[in-house]
Amino acid sequence: MSNKQLLQINGLTVDYESSFRTVHAVRNLNLAIEFGETMGLVGETGSGKTTTALSILNILPEIPSRILGGEILFEGKDLLKQPKKELRRIRGKDIAMIFQDPMTSLDPVMTVGAQIEEMIALHADMSHSGIRERAQDMLEVVGIKKERFDDYPHQFSGGMKQRVVIAMALSCNPKLLIADEPTTALDVTIQAQVLDLMKDLKKKYQMSMILITHDLGVVADICDTVAIMYAGEIVEYGTVEDIFDRYSHPYTEGLFNSIPSIDGDRDELKVVAGLTPDPTNLPKGCIFHPRCPYAAEKCARDYPENIQIGESHYVRCFRFNEWRQQGE
Repeated sequence: MSNKQLLQINGLTVDYESSFRTVHAVRNLNLAIEFGETMGLVGETGSGKTTTALSILNILPEIPSRILGGEILFEGKDLLKQPKKELRRIRGKDIAMIFQDPMTSLDPVMTVGAQIEEMIALHADMSHSGIRERAQDMLEVVGIKKERFDDYPHQFSGGMKQRVVIAMALSCNPKLLIADEPTTALDVTIQAQVLDLMKDLKKKYQMSMILITHDLGVVADICDTVAIMYAGEIVEYGTVEDIFDRYSHPYTEGLFNSIPSIDGDRDELKVVAGLTPDPTNLPKGCIFHPRCPYAAEKCARDYPENIQIGESHYVRCFRFNEWRQQGE
């Protein structure tokens, strides 16, 4: 593990099993996050983004999930092998997570201040007055007056609730923040405010961040690196410049083609043909070949390895050179 790397995931494979079927949620996933880096994890609903995040925290439901292989190294420690006591220490203190919906992330019968205090008390050796002062300071940091400390979640708007959730996540100065679609339930204006807040706080606390999203505009604004996820696999990985200027996987091309442009002259958006594969019955060969306009016979037969095509740019595609030339 490099001295620059805070988190390294090697060969992570996760299934969800029942008596009727097995869902292949994540397959042979490899990722690395450096200190101070923000990585965008991009993909459609059901691509395995949230399963990856929950695996990092080791909070997947014991039934029906099953981690079949791989390791998740955080500062050199494999989180999948740590005892429960050590994991409880790491969660919240070293690794924090902002979940998708702030409406369901907060306890409706506890004041927002008490909920922030509870997080701090779990990980900090402080007096009660010190914990309260720290919690009030965190509210102020996210733009909420401390006079709202004893209010309940139902007294806050959606955007304010998300700010409370961010305050809870950052209350113990985590080294890594995982934000899972943090603006999904918010309107566009509030989304922009929350994203600007997260950018400012990331710089202030010098933390690394994994931003899970399907919005490439948000990725361009916030992230340093991008991982494109499809049907449980990372199909392309690189810097923001690599992905936005030199994307090399047909699925990434499909994502960009589906973005409307106010400057474009297209009458309608190009969509990726077909449907995402059934996760209980994944295709052989390249995972994307049934929908790929550039697929060849080899793509349906063989499984593509991760190919390095730049200093920090990787793609899982046999024909990345050929299809780019065809598409030009």
